[in-house]
Amino acid sequence: MSIEKTLSVQKRENCGKGPSGRLRSQDLIPGVFYTAQGENIIVQAPTLPLEKIYEEVGHTTVFNLEIDENGQKSTHPVLIWQVQRHPYKKCFTHIDFYGVDLNKEVKVDVPLEFVGVSRGVKLGGVLETYRESVRLSSKPLEMPQKITVDVSDMDINDTISVADLQLPANVSAVYDHNFAVVSVLTKTKEDEESGEEGTAPASAE
Repeated sequence: MSIEKTLSVQKRENCGKGPSGRLRSQDLIPGVFYTAQGENIIVQAPTLPLEKIYEEVGHTTVFNLEIDENGQKSTHPVLIWQVQRHPYKKCFTHIDFYGVDLNKEVKVDVPLEFVGVSRGVKLGGVLETYRESVRLSSKPLEMPQKITVDVSDMDINDTISVADLQLPANVSAVYDHNFAVVSVLTKTKEDEESGEEGTAPASAE
């Protein structure tokens, strides 16, 4: 497996509110690259290519970060660690890149995708999801983009826990206790009065 995508950025000289604001006015997003060796490098990324690659890789897929420092370019395998967005424009205001060693395992929160209609729901139950993601551990290039959970065979009072998830080879879930991911519950009187059907919204951890 190889790294398919590359984002080109430039090393920046100044940090702080003033310089960062000037960058954003030029459609450049300030960021920090945290190397696998513990070094912090401040960078600036062009807005449109950054948005495109984020849409494609999210927080789970490794890509190459090409850093231009006065014409000298270096390339590093990275994951997107954290993003900050404008409160109502929804555009990026800051981004953190995390350098990875391709031979060492990393821990990443991977989204869950629930598919199918359970037998229990067809019989009048309610599907309750408890998690939107699970933390997984694997080498960077083996990390899945998402974990699909098929609920079709779930009856009323059935639960799928983190230990029950079907994970790819060389990928393991990270948890202290075997928490529930999704359940099919008996519809309560309140559910019936409110006319609630189908999937309840995922709750926070």
